[in-house]
Amino acid sequence: MHDEFLCHVTAYGMCGGQRVGVPLGTYRAPTLALALWWMRDRAAWMAERLDPQPEDPAFPPNSIAPVGDGVPDVPTMLRAWCGDAEQQELVAEELAAGKLVRVSTSDDTTEYELLAESVDALRMHRTAAVLGISAA
Repeated sequence: MHDEFLCHVTAYGMCGGQRVGVPLGTYRAPTLALALWWMRDRAAWMAERLDPQPEDPAFPPNSIAPVGDGVPDVPTMLRAWCGDAEQQELVAEELAAGKLVRVSTSDDTTEYELLAESVDALRMHRTAAVLGISAA
């Protein structure tokens, strides 16, 4: 069992003709349960910022407009992933097995990525590389 997990959330977009990643958060989770919680929390956090409630008094009237019909609905996809028990179980199994987990979704301008990986798996991979051992 892997005991510690490194988690990241990043947004990617184009700037000056180049793909640019903007880190939105990192967390070193001491347990698998906390890694899963953090990933769900960050997905919900992004969804809320991308799709706030129009009746929220923090937004002036008519300041929020719906996106076009052809634009992927990233907030809905993120919320669905958070609530999908099968997906959560799959992520837990992959992380427990020492595998890198990547959850991503995108709209017409930006890709949103959640990553998590076992710190132990990272260490084992680096050690194998230093020793010249194939990590396949």
